[in-house]
Amino acid sequence: MTSFFTAAPSYCSRFGVAVLLVVLADFLFYGQPAGITVFLFAILIAAAVVAVHPTAFSDIKVWLKPAALLVALLPLAENVSTLSVSIALAALVVFALSLSGRLRHGIARIAGQVALFWLAAPFRFIRDFIRWRKTARRFGRRRVRLAAIAVWVMPLTLGAVFLTLFGAANPVIEYWLSLIDLMKLLDLIQLARIAFWLFVLAGVWVFLRPRLPRFSKRVSRPNNPLAAAQPAINAQRHVVEDIVFGKAAILRALIVFNVLFALQTGLDATYLWGGVSLPDGLSYAAYAHRGAYPLVATALLAACFVLAALRPGSETSGDPVIRWLVYAWVAQNIVLVISSILRLDLYIGIYALTYWRIAAFVWMGLVAAGLALIIARIALGKSNEWLSSANLLTLSLTLYGCCFINFAATIANYNVDHSLEMTGQGIPLDAWYLRSLGPGAFPALDRFFDHQAKTAAAGAMRELEGLRASDEDWYRTVQQNWRAWSFRDWRLLRYLDSKGSLVLPQPSQPSLPGR
Repeated sequence: MTSFFTAAPSYCSRFGVAVLLVVLADFLFYGQPAGITVFLFAILIAAAVVAVHPTAFSDIKVWLKPAALLVALLPLAENVSTLSVSIALAALVVFALSLSGRLRHGIARIAGQVALFWLAAPFRFIRDFIRWRKTARRFGRRRVRLAAIAVWVMPLTLGAVFLTLFGAANPVIEYWLSLIDLMKLLDLIQLARIAFWLFVLAGVWVFLRPRLPRFSKRVSRPNNPLAAAQPAINAQRHVVEDIVFGKAAILRALIVFNVLFALQTGLDATYLWGGVSLPDGLSYAAYAHRGAYPLVATALLAACFVLAALRPGSETSGDPVIRWLVYAWVAQNIVLVISSILRLDLYIGIYALTYWRIAAFVWMGLVAAGLALIIARIALGKSNEWLSSANLLTLSLTLYGCCFINFAATIANYNVDHSLEMTGQGIPLDAWYLRSLGPGAFPALDRFFDHQAKTAAAGAMRELEGLRASDEDWYRTVQQNWRAWSFRDWRLLRYLDSKGSLVLPQPSQPSLPGR
């Protein structure tokens, strides 16, 4: 506790830094659009973390950590989204833990620390405040006595009751009370703004004093009467496991699984890859859509089975026959995932592209990469922790790359280029869905409108063109605020400026008889 007290002055300095960050957050965010300000505020938090950890400068490689953090924050400068903000928060957690000397080695362990950090984050500020108050009380420091506040509860409550009764009995007092507008008082207080301040204060505090929750280990009692019966139960359990999940069972399971997966792979090769006509009443779209997601679930289940069956150091992991059967089975799972991707591609070619279908593509690619890493883990004799770290690294790099892809523009361009209006094949373009994608769909919609203006369907697009023009006006108004700037918006504004404002053609006058 003495060490805690000696560190107490740092609480005041850290609280002052936190208050300064709250003031800056109010200027940057409250009632303002989010843009480059999120990137700037993340840099301010990182600078504050460095300021409250001056001993971190003693490390020779101290500048490698800020450089890595800057790379992780770049997606915020490209575009502010849920994904880019999540990556930035995770990077800030790793940065704060590394400067405080609490960061462990290994990607899997770091991921666990990040998860624990955010589980404890909502309660960190309150817990630190309570601990600081207890320490101040023990060492005789001045503090605000809660009892001094509590003694006013009863007088003020009864006083309010008496005042209400007097108002009912005296018209003058009733008139005075009627002049009090509680809603206006609440507007002056701005409870939403105070809540925003408290939220930001609690949020930045966890970075200024990064800590991880501690879990007490449960110690088993030596005088437990069931302890004597435990070895017998474990022995019976091991016998059952050796029979159900033993070497012979796993060998037979792998043979059966390889045959079943070979059958499924053969059917896909026949109908999807070979172009053989499907049975009557079954279309390629239905065949593709029904199998895309269940096949990915099958591959995940197969991966879990492989990890459980070939544990490092187990009897099955050293058997060459089982290893080759596992290689063949995992390879078939990879082919199965590729087949699922082909199924989804066929379905999208008919029914257009959406956010969820792009997410399915990314997910299937990650599953295929995970299966390939399982083969690498078995062949190289690595541990499950190595496999988890490799998968987390693959996932992190994939999500980081996705931050720089404008999926709204990708979806809009694909749907326009493959629509019935543009190619004469497929389904009609859902232009209203494209409008819901936001400003990123402006270029694709403009190409669609330019094409439709040369056809007889130009009048049907007039309402949507008007909404497109109003959307652009709103977008330009928002972008006039420097806080909303981002590289992606900057590129879009350059396109809009080069194209010019969307001007709607005047409707033609109807022909009148006698003219």
